[in-house]
Amino acid sequence: MKIGIYPGSFDPITYGHIDIIERAAKITDKLIVSVLNNSAKNPLFSVNERVEMIKKAVEGFDNVEVESFEGLTVDYCKAKKASFMIRGLRAVTDFEYELQLAQTNRALYDKVDTVFLLTNLNYAYLSSSAVKQVIKYGGDVSKFVPQYVEAKLKEKYSK
Repeated sequence: MKIGIYPGSFDPITYGHIDIIERAAKITDKLIVSVLNNSAKNPLFSVNERVEMIKKAVEGFDNVEVESFEGLTVDYCKAKKASFMIRGLRAVTDFEYELQLAQTNRALYDKVDTVFLLTNLNYAYLSSSAVKQVIKYGGDVSKFVPQYVEAKLKEKYSK
């Protein structure tokens, strides 16, 4: 069975992430979207909130699961018996960072490969950080995130 891991912060999930999930689900027998619980970061949404938003986004995919994890992604891949890790690339600057990460992961655990999927051009500019910046100042994010995510963002920033 080909198991893929798509790790990330997903704070919040965007249409760019959903595009990668949809495409990765087609090349895996099982795809696990894995939300990193990183204590060094200060996310807008809790891990549980992010997991729930992603679960809603993947409701139509039979071979996609959503979980959270802590620690090294390669250790998580070992535990899940994953063959590869999925990473999305928007631009050359993403590639430089992701290449170093992939090489480090390969050095730590040589049984998992990194598969890069180029982001759909419709979402090449999109990031979770940009979405949060737009909503913070009252902008329209309906082109960037599903309606339920937009509602959660508005709720967070109305406080």
